[in-house]
Amino acid sequence: MMRGLTLSVLAAAWLVACATPLPTPSARQQHADMLTAARGWQTVHLQAGRFELVARTPPPLPPRERLTVYIEGDGLAWLSRRMPSSDPTPRDPVALALALAQPDGHAVHLARPCQYVDAAQSGCPRRYWTDARFAAEAVDAIDQAIDQLKLRHGARTLVLVGYSGGGAMAALVAARRDDVARLITVAGNLDHAAWTAHHRLTPLAASLDAAAVADRLRDLPQLHLVGGRDLTLPRALPERWPAGFIGARGEHLHVIESFGHRCCWAAHWPDLYAAADDSAALRRVLTGLQPAQAAVDQERMLSAGDD
Repeated sequence: MMRGLTLSVLAAAWLVACATPLPTPSARQQHADMLTAARGWQTVHLQAGRFELVARTPPPLPPRERLTVYIEGDGLAWLSRRMPSSDPTPRDPVALALALAQPDGHAVHLARPCQYVDAAQSGCPRRYWTDARFAAEAVDAIDQAIDQLKLRHGARTLVLVGYSGGGAMAALVAARRDDVARLITVAGNLDHAAWTAHHRLTPLAASLDAAAVADRLRDLPQLHLVGGRDLTLPRALPERWPAGFIGARGEHLHVIESFGHRCCWAAHWPDLYAAADDSAALRRVLTGLQPAQAAVDQERMLSAGDD
């Protein structure tokens, strides 16, 4: 409980800081390092194709059958509708917070290409956090990094959890693997063509679209969680996702009315994750969820450019 409170305090303080001028990439990395160190986790750099990817993992643990891999969102991809950022490292790494909050089992966090590596210094092309964020080579890199993490932890099967744009990455990776036992998305963007059209944004022309692989995932156990107050991913978009994602009757899709795009997933993740395999338990958890108003207010402090 004390560790959970410590992480909550650190995250809340950081969200307040984000209301002030934009933190530098170095400051954003230090924030993630602070969250990681608070739980005794370590940072690992993985060479995957043309990318250096950053993972955060717990201390060495005995091998277990299943490993849960949390894939980060798009991060600070844009400063405004027309101006991309110079570095996509997230201000608020929600997927990392989810990984750290997992109540049991082995969990790791995997950042997306160009995040946490000083994009300018490393020469990571800007296209990989704008129109090519889901390009084939980016998906290949995430897939290869997952192979390395799976080997490190001695796992045989995987649960893939993707936050925001990380949900698309998780679906695209799951469609090419035979060792994924469950796909979970949190405020996930599983149809970027519909998403860019809704927001009148430039299409992600150099990216693969997760919606195209939905039929391949039809038989995979899935859980898709979205917020009723989410302005980044309005509920009308996931409600129109293919049946291969949400099920023939929409049974894999759950809208939590009081949640937004960031609020309040990490705070309630232990209960949500524990109930993911039990539909009755999940309904009980969903019925009782109501975030504190302070958490809702903190979400409003961050701009729409940070996913």
